[in-house]
Amino acid sequence: MQIFDAHLDLAYLDVNRRDLTLALDKLGPETTGPHPPAAITLPELRDANVRWALGTVFTEAGGDGPEGYEPMDVEAAVLAGEAQVSVYRRWADEGHITIANHGRFDPEPDEADLIQIGILVENADPIRTPDELDWWVAEGVVAIGLCWGKQSRYAAGNTCEPGLGLTPMGVEMLEAMHAVSIVCDLSHLSQRATEEALERTSGPVIASHSNCRALLGGDDAKNWQRHLSDEAITEIARRGGVIGLNLAQWFLKPGVTDDGPRPSIDDALAHIEHICELTGSKQHTALGTDMDGGFSGKQLCEGIEKPTDLHRLFGALRGRGWTAEELRGLASGNWLRFWERWNADRLD
Repeated sequence: MQIFDAHLDLAYLDVNRRDLTLALDKLGPETTGPHPPAAITLPELRDANVRWALGTVFTEAGGDGPEGYEPMDVEAAVLAGEAQVSVYRRWADEGHITIANHGRFDPEPDEADLIQIGILVENADPIRTPDELDWWVAEGVVAIGLCWGKQSRYAAGNTCEPGLGLTPMGVEMLEAMHAVSIVCDLSHLSQRATEEALERTSGPVIASHSNCRALLGGDDAKNWQRHLSDEAITEIARRGGVIGLNLAQWFLKPGVTDDGPRPSIDDALAHIEHICELTGSKQHTALGTDMDGGFSGKQLCEGIEKPTDLHRLFGALRGRGWTAEELRGLASGNWLRFWERWNADRLD
């Protein structure tokens, strides 16, 4: 089964000193980087038949690593973001990946083809102004989330006070993104920012790595804004968008702490099936695993600790009656279809 993973913090791992060009079993103390035990390297992705991915540029206001910058320090954010863009360019130059500019993913790669990466900016603070979007598009950016969990210059994130939404600059950014055909990623936006983004756009949107609020305690849950309401799920699907399943243990089942207990594969599948039930279709759910996105391979659902374990999701769904075609859609076809349509609309 060929896989499209729509959310992997690859460049973040590189700048934090993981050598992603090595196989997992070749990583040592100087090359493992953050969040051991590691789940992700480029050879591991290839072994798992991950042929396409959205690789992020992840930066954090107030973060204390190389991805961090002082809140509202524009130039520091730019430096942190551009350093991660350069990681993808270096890997492409060295023959480890190819860059899928404008989301032009080859849907039929042969066995020798490299993993195809489209760049997702997870937090728009590194973009000085919307006027600079052309540079980011030229570097391979295909999607932007206006913020991470915290407040950015463009939008309120899911950890912000409810009621905070887009900033005037965020509204301007959405308009500029539309003009240069960059997809809006709703993951991490506050509830109000999500509503305003949907109000101010009419085209397809995605949630690269988000799960279902209804299965995680609803609006009364502590981190309720991080998860998608049923209304948002329905609207994403109505526009032809796709939602990527996030496998972080906290985002699968209520009551999970840093120490567990780890949710089951059935807990993960519940989010997939909830989306299918709401939308009446299996075409709007896919993968956005977020593996190693600030946590270790031991903090995913039980039975999945690295990409080669993802086949267990497909096997479990096969046992529930999913057809081979439906499973291919979940694994990669739904994301590939989204990007094919996006490009057709862009060029129309």
